[in-house]
This record gives sequence, C-alpha cells and structure tokens, in this order.
Amino acid sequence: MLRVQLKSKLHRAMVTGADIAYEGSISIPADLMREADIWPGEKVLVASITSGNRLETYAQLGEEGCGRITINGGAAHRIKTGERITILAWGLSEKPIEPIKLLCDENNRIIKTSFSADPI
Repeated sequence: MLRVQLKSKLHRAMVTGADIAYEGSISIPADLMREADIWPGEKVLVASITSGNRLETYAQLGEEGCGRITINGGAAHRIKTGERITILAWGLSEKPIEPIKLLCDENNRIIKTSFSADPI
C-alpha cells in the first residue's frame, strides 16, 4: 500500500517577503530547494511557527544563495514577512522514506541537517 510520508522539511525558515499581487506559490532559493530535494512546481505545505497558519501551495525556484523566501498571492494574507515557517514536502512509497530535515537560521542558511529522530 502506498503511504504519504514526509520527504523533505525546511524547519524554522524565515519569510523575507510577501507579494499579494503575484499569482501564487512560495519562492525558495535554488540552493535550499536542491538541498531539500524540492522541485519547482512541487506541492508543499507551509506551516507558520509564528502564527500557526498553514497552507498548501507550490514551490517556485528562487535565486541561488539569496536567502529570500517569499510568500506569493493570496497566501500572503495568511503568512507574512518576518514569520518563522516550516516547509514540508511529501512522497508516496510502500517503504519508509528517510526524510531530509534541514534547520535554517534567520538568514535561511542551513545550520543543521537531520536534527531529530522521529520515533516509530
């Protein structure tokens, strides 16, 4: 049986911008997307640690190494600049997936990988 499982997690990332006029998505720097194995257009869940708001959208490739994570479109009404967020991506598999877990600092640099062990 296929199960939906956590594949990738960017934890405690900082929202550096919001653009309500943009059509939608979340812009994530290319280097973070590569490290988290998130593809452009991939569905992600964005959970605000600051406000508790959660939303689903798709990832958009941002500029390599820029550190800017931007919430676009209507989502910018729910999650705003300056909020800490977790970006989660999912995979389908019949076998357990070992998720990529990346902890970010306030400048969206990776400071730790695989930072916790989830009990089974």
